[in-house]
Amino acid sequence: MIRVKKYLDKTLEAKERARLLLEEMSLDEKMAQINCIFPFDQNAYNFDLMKEQTKYGIGEVSTLEMRRMETLDEVANWQRKVQKIVMENSEHHIPAIFHMEGLCGAFIQDSTSFPAGIGRGASFDPELEEQIAEIVTRQETACGITHVLAPVLDVARDPRMGRYGEPYGEDAALVSAMGTAYTKGAQKNTVDQRKAESVAKHFVAFHNSQGGIHGTHSETPVRLLQEVYAKPFQAAISEAGLKGIMPCYCSINGEDVSASHNMLTKLLREDMGFEGMCISDYGAVGNAHSVHHIGETFEDAGLMCLSAGMDVEMPSVTGYNEKLKEMFRRGAADIKVLDTAVLRVLEGKFRMGLFENPFAMEGEELHSVVINDNDRDVSLKSARESMILLKNDGVLPLDLGVKKIALIGPHAAYARKMFGGYTHMCMMESTYAIANSIAGVSGVVHADAKEIVTVPGTNIQSDETEQFDQILKRQKPQCRSLYEELKARFPESEILYSYGYPIAGEDESGFEEALKMVQQADVVILTLGGKHGTCSIASMGEGIDSADINLPKCQDNFIRKAVQFGKPLIGVHFDGRPISSDAADENLNAILEAWSPSETGAQAVTDILFGEYNPGGKLPVTVAYHAGQMPIYYNHPYGSSWDQSGSIGFANYVNMPHRPRYYFGYGLSYTEFEYSDLNISAAEVSADEIVQISFDVKNTGEYAGTETVQLYLIDQYSSLTRPVKELAGFRRVSLKAGESKKIIFEIKPDQMAFLDIDMRWKVEKGEFDVEVGSSSEDIRLTGKYRVKNNKWIDPQKRTFWIE
Repeated sequence: MIRVKKYLDKTLEAKERARLLLEEMSLDEKMAQINCIFPFDQNAYNFDLMKEQTKYGIGEVSTLEMRRMETLDEVANWQRKVQKIVMENSEHHIPAIFHMEGLCGAFIQDSTSFPAGIGRGASFDPELEEQIAEIVTRQETACGITHVLAPVLDVARDPRMGRYGEPYGEDAALVSAMGTAYTKGAQKNTVDQRKAESVAKHFVAFHNSQGGIHGTHSETPVRLLQEVYAKPFQAAISEAGLKGIMPCYCSINGEDVSASHNMLTKLLREDMGFEGMCISDYGAVGNAHSVHHIGETFEDAGLMCLSAGMDVEMPSVTGYNEKLKEMFRRGAADIKVLDTAVLRVLEGKFRMGLFENPFAMEGEELHSVVINDNDRDVSLKSARESMILLKNDGVLPLDLGVKKIALIGPHAAYARKMFGGYTHMCMMESTYAIANSIAGVSGVVHADAKEIVTVPGTNIQSDETEQFDQILKRQKPQCRSLYEELKARFPESEILYSYGYPIAGEDESGFEEALKMVQQADVVILTLGGKHGTCSIASMGEGIDSADINLPKCQDNFIRKAVQFGKPLIGVHFDGRPISSDAADENLNAILEAWSPSETGAQAVTDILFGEYNPGGKLPVTVAYHAGQMPIYYNHPYGSSWDQSGSIGFANYVNMPHRPRYYFGYGLSYTEFEYSDLNISAAEVSADEIVQISFDVKNTGEYAGTETVQLYLIDQYSSLTRPVKELAGFRRVSLKAGESKKIIFEIKPDQMAFLDIDMRWKVEKGEFDVEVGSSSEDIRLTGKYRVKNNKWIDPQKRTFWIE
């Protein structure tokens, strides 16, 4: 009788199965589990090479090159082939984990693409975010992918950084709510008896890099790091059982995060209670040595990372190499360090169900799971909710019977410009880039030099060629540009289109033609902004940082020329950072912030412009006039930013205000909302009591609409300098014209806990102001309550936001 190995007993806990398997494994097989392979370009089908790279099995497999595959069946067949090779090579038939990005959808044909993270943050809709995560994970898990590299839990306070469009915003409570919702959605369901696990990134303080430059040194004091930048990660761990972490590229206070025991073991595991897998960002282990000059050799740096708590090196072997293996073999490195990492990897694989179901689905069953018509509806809902009406003098919504519309701008005729960074579209576009900006990925030089065109006066590669258009035709054949959408939906109107100006630079060669159309039109729609994407094709994205956060000079100049004709001017802004333009503020009749709305962007914009959907998005960031104001964010410490002391100096810079262009939480509607009847349940509470806050919101306008009510708390006086206010809770409230609803929030005083002078988490006694409003500055109701005693708490169990 054949005896079944104990580790194959499905009734045992994943941790016990992993322990039993580890006891049987050789050093070679153990080392393979902390490695990853990166089948890149032509190597994606070099199965002989993969056999050599996985001769003892492998821990992870990168699926980036699924972006090139033209059918869903090709994707599934590739995964099954690679997984079979891996398992046949492993003495114990250990399957690999396949990983893929998940921020804006899968890089898989027939998958659904979603708006950029910053746009989804503008929705203030955690419930919708959970639905998005469920869709992304369902589509990826069906294809055998169980590590979903999302959510992005960074707190973003510097729009100079090219990845500003990935996180949900600048506020740690908002990021906590949205990121926890994504994590819950990603880890909720089982697909073909497999469970995906969310890998949150980029731990920690990644967006506090110096100069707004990707991956540079980050000077982040410990209190700021834990209270603000680590808060969303703690929330996802405590509230959603987050099982994966990807550290950032930065060094923080002199420590490379990937090699920092303080960060990855003491803070993350011991203090924050994380129990899952820690996997490296692409190339980060090698960067520890080659970029940050940590360790005398790559294997020295690898041992430091492994000892710090980095379980898997991705995307390929650099630091976790053969020489490191020999260090373990001869006893120069403690084998317990390796065993600890391998145990976590194996436990993750058992949790995911990979030993029982390692392969992608096939045939009709695969297609029925991945392709669902309702998924596009969710993307459309997200696109609509993401958009923010920043200005409106009454020109919007437009009359459905408008006779002649001039549509000007580079985004209007190219639907691909609506897809942001880390969409399938963007990643496929990068295969034609002449220069790479994706960290950890080398060798991107694919375009035919004869076909390369640049945006005039810049080094940005134009994407307005047939080879790029073919990507859209293959991936999203039903996706319309804004020009196509307007023509299809308003056949009685004449739509005049002109390119006008590019996404960057100073080129004005298209002005003459476009201005003639402005003269002829009844109303003018200007598409504004850059291209949020990747590599040399984009004006912002991963590794594409900028010292200028404003509109390109050509676009500002066009606005100033167009206004002279006295026609209604509507600006629709597409990008990964918010619009910031004096010309737009001064001259446009309406401004709609559309971010990077993805495959349903044209429909969502049109719905809003013509009043078929009432915009309700709110700014998840504070918008500066100029990069010289950085950093600028609403919850700055007392005595800082526009709340500086009058005794320190003038209330403004000599050339611009200290205050922002637009405040956090701001966004207009086609209707009006009235707040009334604030009630606070108790004037005084103990540190562990709940305070109930209630008030009424009424739609006093003529349109149905959604208001995102925001609750802010202010610690009046404290033992340490605290923020001037903090977002405590928010709620989307949908109301018909004339309808009223009572809103109830329950505050726990531990939400205002902070690290005291002894670095213990403290709920401090004192008086707290309550502010309820439509933005961080548009406060409609105020009150207060008092906490009567101090209390020191477990930070893992504190309140992160109020639902």
